[in-house]
Amino acid sequence: MEVVEAVVQTPSCEPRLPAALRNRIDREFSARWTQQWGGKFVLHGRPAGPGAVRLDGNDYLGVTGHPEIVQAQVSALRQDTEAVVQSGVFLLDSHPAHALEKGLAHWIGKEDGFLCQSGYAANLGLLQIIADEQTPVYLDSLAHMSLWEGARAAKAPAHAFRHNDPAHLERMLQLKGPGVVVVDSVYSTTGALCPLREIVEVAERYDSIIVVDESHSLGTHGPAGAGLCAQLGLTHRVHFITASLAKAFAGRAGFFTAPASMRYYTLISAFPNIFSSSLLPHEVAGLAATLGVIRRSDDARARLHANTARLRSSLSDAGYPIHQGTEQIISLEAGTESAAMRLRDVLEERDVIGSIFCAPATSKNRAMVRLTLSAGLTEAEMAHVERVAREAAPILQPWDWPIARRARAMAGRS
Repeated sequence: MEVVEAVVQTPSCEPRLPAALRNRIDREFSARWTQQWGGKFVLHGRPAGPGAVRLDGNDYLGVTGHPEIVQAQVSALRQDTEAVVQSGVFLLDSHPAHALEKGLAHWIGKEDGFLCQSGYAANLGLLQIIADEQTPVYLDSLAHMSLWEGARAAKAPAHAFRHNDPAHLERMLQLKGPGVVVVDSVYSTTGALCPLREIVEVAERYDSIIVVDESHSLGTHGPAGAGLCAQLGLTHRVHFITASLAKAFAGRAGFFTAPASMRYYTLISAFPNIFSSSLLPHEVAGLAATLGVIRRSDDARARLHANTARLRSSLSDAGYPIHQGTEQIISLEAGTESAAMRLRDVLEERDVIGSIFCAPATSKNRAMVRLTLSAGLTEAEMAHVERVAREAAPILQPWDWPIARRARAMAGRS
């Protein structure tokens, strides 16, 4: 355990950790720290300088600091002196949080909904109350970790089907029977778009519940930003829609829809809702104002999609293997964690800031730098990112990354 103790200097006021925990840290962490990360935390690069182009956030429409949102938050902080900090299950139907829940649900095209502390809590709470030990849950292999944890909270048998493969889902449903089918609309590590219509049709044939996590499409896709389900005309065929409100909404909350008939069942059954405090009044006010801004943001959505198409084309032309996605999340999958750190460092040296994603957010040896685009990127910023990508390509040789080699091998077999 000498390695771990050298990495983490335990203060003298702390008791010595039990051997079982020290052994686990050594087994699961120490080799990564020393051999792959070189004694530096993998997710922390250099601070962004004043001229850096930030592609490491999720504010897709650039709503942060919008005057309507700021004014709503400030007004709530100044005026709401009677608020009680308590679990959301105690809030009466007349509370502003419930009005926001209704507003979000009706915008999406659903009857009712529930605010949660985070998108993670929303997925955990929803799966916990709609599945049980006798309910198979079928999850796309790239579904967000919170959805897998929701299945585990429900003690449900969880089965992965191949990413974006409706035929494989159908074979699993044939084998194991009806249950809950869970997908992301846009996948958070690759920017891949779900073949949602085909997934819904398969689930319907086997009388299964459909859950769609719209975290990365709510606000950015569909009429008035109402999401991919709305864009495809599938809202009335999808049982539950969930979303993090830390993406296009740039806030701190999660949300899931449910039929109005499930309201009080959910309030007394979903553990994250019961055992977490409600959002604060200024957060509710800010999110309500953000909903109004997002509904009017067709121009920003158009800019986001234009920026996405432009940068994806430039990166592909420069030799980067980004074929696994199409949307505003762009994955530069370098492979090992040390390779992803080198990629990150090369970009940061040239003032382009992305985010490393690695296990457990990705599979082992599929580490990546994730670039997330926004409507607020200027022409100069876009041109800078394109220039850096071209300059870095001969250094990084992305055409030799494992994902590029796999794609060539698959193309050769077809």
